Amino acid sequence: MTAPSVSTAPAVLLLLLLLGVPGTHTWNCSYAGLMDHLTSVTSNSSLDMVRPVKDWRTPTLVKLDLLLYGILEVDEKSQTITNHILLKMVWLNEFLTWNPSDFCGIESLSIPRSKLWIPDVGIQEDASDTSSVQDGTHVNVHHNGSVYAGRRQRLTFTCQLVLKMFPFDTQDCSITFVSHTSEAEALLLGTIFNDTTLNRLSERIMITQGEWKLTGIATSGRIQASDFANISLLEYKVRFERKPMLYVINFIVPLFYLLVLDLTSFFISEARGEKMSFKVTILLSISVLLLILQDMLPSTEDNLPMIAIYCVSIFALVGISVLEAMLVTFLVDLDSYCAAQRSRKTQQDVPVDAGYLKEPLEEKVAVTPGSSDVPLAPRGDGAVLQLILDEVKAARRDSRKEERKYKRWAEVVDHVFFVVYFLTVVVFLLFMYAGWMRNLA
Repeated sequence: MTAPSVSTAPAVLLLLLLLGVPGTHTWNCSYAGLMDHLTSVTSNSSLDMVRPVKDWRTPTLVKLDLLLYGILEVDEKSQTITNHILLKMVWLNEFLTWNPSDFCGIESLSIPRSKLWIPDVGIQEDASDTSSVQDGTHVNVHHNGSVYAGRRQRLTFTCQLVLKMFPFDTQDCSITFVSHTSEAEALLLGTIFNDTTLNRLSERIMITQGEWKLTGIATSGRIQASDFANISLLEYKVRFERKPMLYVINFIVPLFYLLVLDLTSFFISEARGEKMSFKVTILLSISVLLLILQDMLPSTEDNLPMIAIYCVSIFALVGISVLEAMLVTFLVDLDSYCAAQRSRKTQQDVPVDAGYLKEPLEEKVAVTPGSSDVPLAPRGDGAVLQLILDEVKAARRDSRKEERKYKRWAEVVDHVFFVVYFLTVVVFLLFMYAGWMRNLA
């Protein structure tokens, strides 16, 4: 048998490669081989201790994206907002790079978070506890050195809530990211996506919003100068809009209905004695709504909210209406009291007048001879009786005029107050409507 020629050797090697015969670099197709390569290049001893740059004068750009999963709670008393957020963070590690073609096309690698340097970026307005933060156990490293880390958090942050237009209010809150130890010369903050993409992603993944609606997210980065160092800041401007329907049904409509009932109470007769109790019941109902509102709104608000002005004004109007009803009732009762006093005085004067009239009637009438049997009235007695009758009628007319004097005053006061009260209510409601509609527009 003859030995194969030298010219056929390359063809044999090519055939062996096509048949899958293991080569010398088969181990590079595993993640373990890639880890050994990165360990041999970087020595892996300082990756978790110092900023991963080859030249310390090169700043590390950390890009942050904040996505909202849900608006869980807004506490007006403590001026805090609780959200469920997803935070994505990307930066460049100059030591963790490789050529994917050398490792069978591996472009990314998952490494434990504790093995790498992580930027110490936090939120200035954060008021949540540490148990609400869920950091990923691993980070993803791409072949170009980009490191991706994620965080889920039940974030409770402080926000100066402006409640003047409550419940038709819109809140603008800031979530500011800042490095606690690194200066702007060493660490800069930025975003991965633009504002439009962030808004679209937040709307897509939003799970719950409650009584609030996310209307927009805007980002802005700046460098804050201080006496000690310059610090890079990344600010997220988040805008929330309240859904007011619940408060309209529970507060605004009932108060308006109670005000209308107070207006209709002017048509209740004073004689029945139900008008005063009806108005007092309305006043107590408004007081209950004010107590509920007190538990919702903070006492440190500089400007009185519109709904508080609405409630207090209606309470004041109904209170003035109750005072007017008390005045009218007093005048009516005073009229009845004076009538009773005059009646009692008249009854005491009746015996004197009867004695005065008794004496002329007891006189005997002289009958002349030859006259008829019908007695004639004494001369001058008819004129005296007529005079007495006229005086009694005049006294009764004066008594009736005097009796209805306070009642007429009560009617005048009631009619004038109703006109003024109605005009005041109309102007007040138009003012409140214009104020709230101005905010909605």
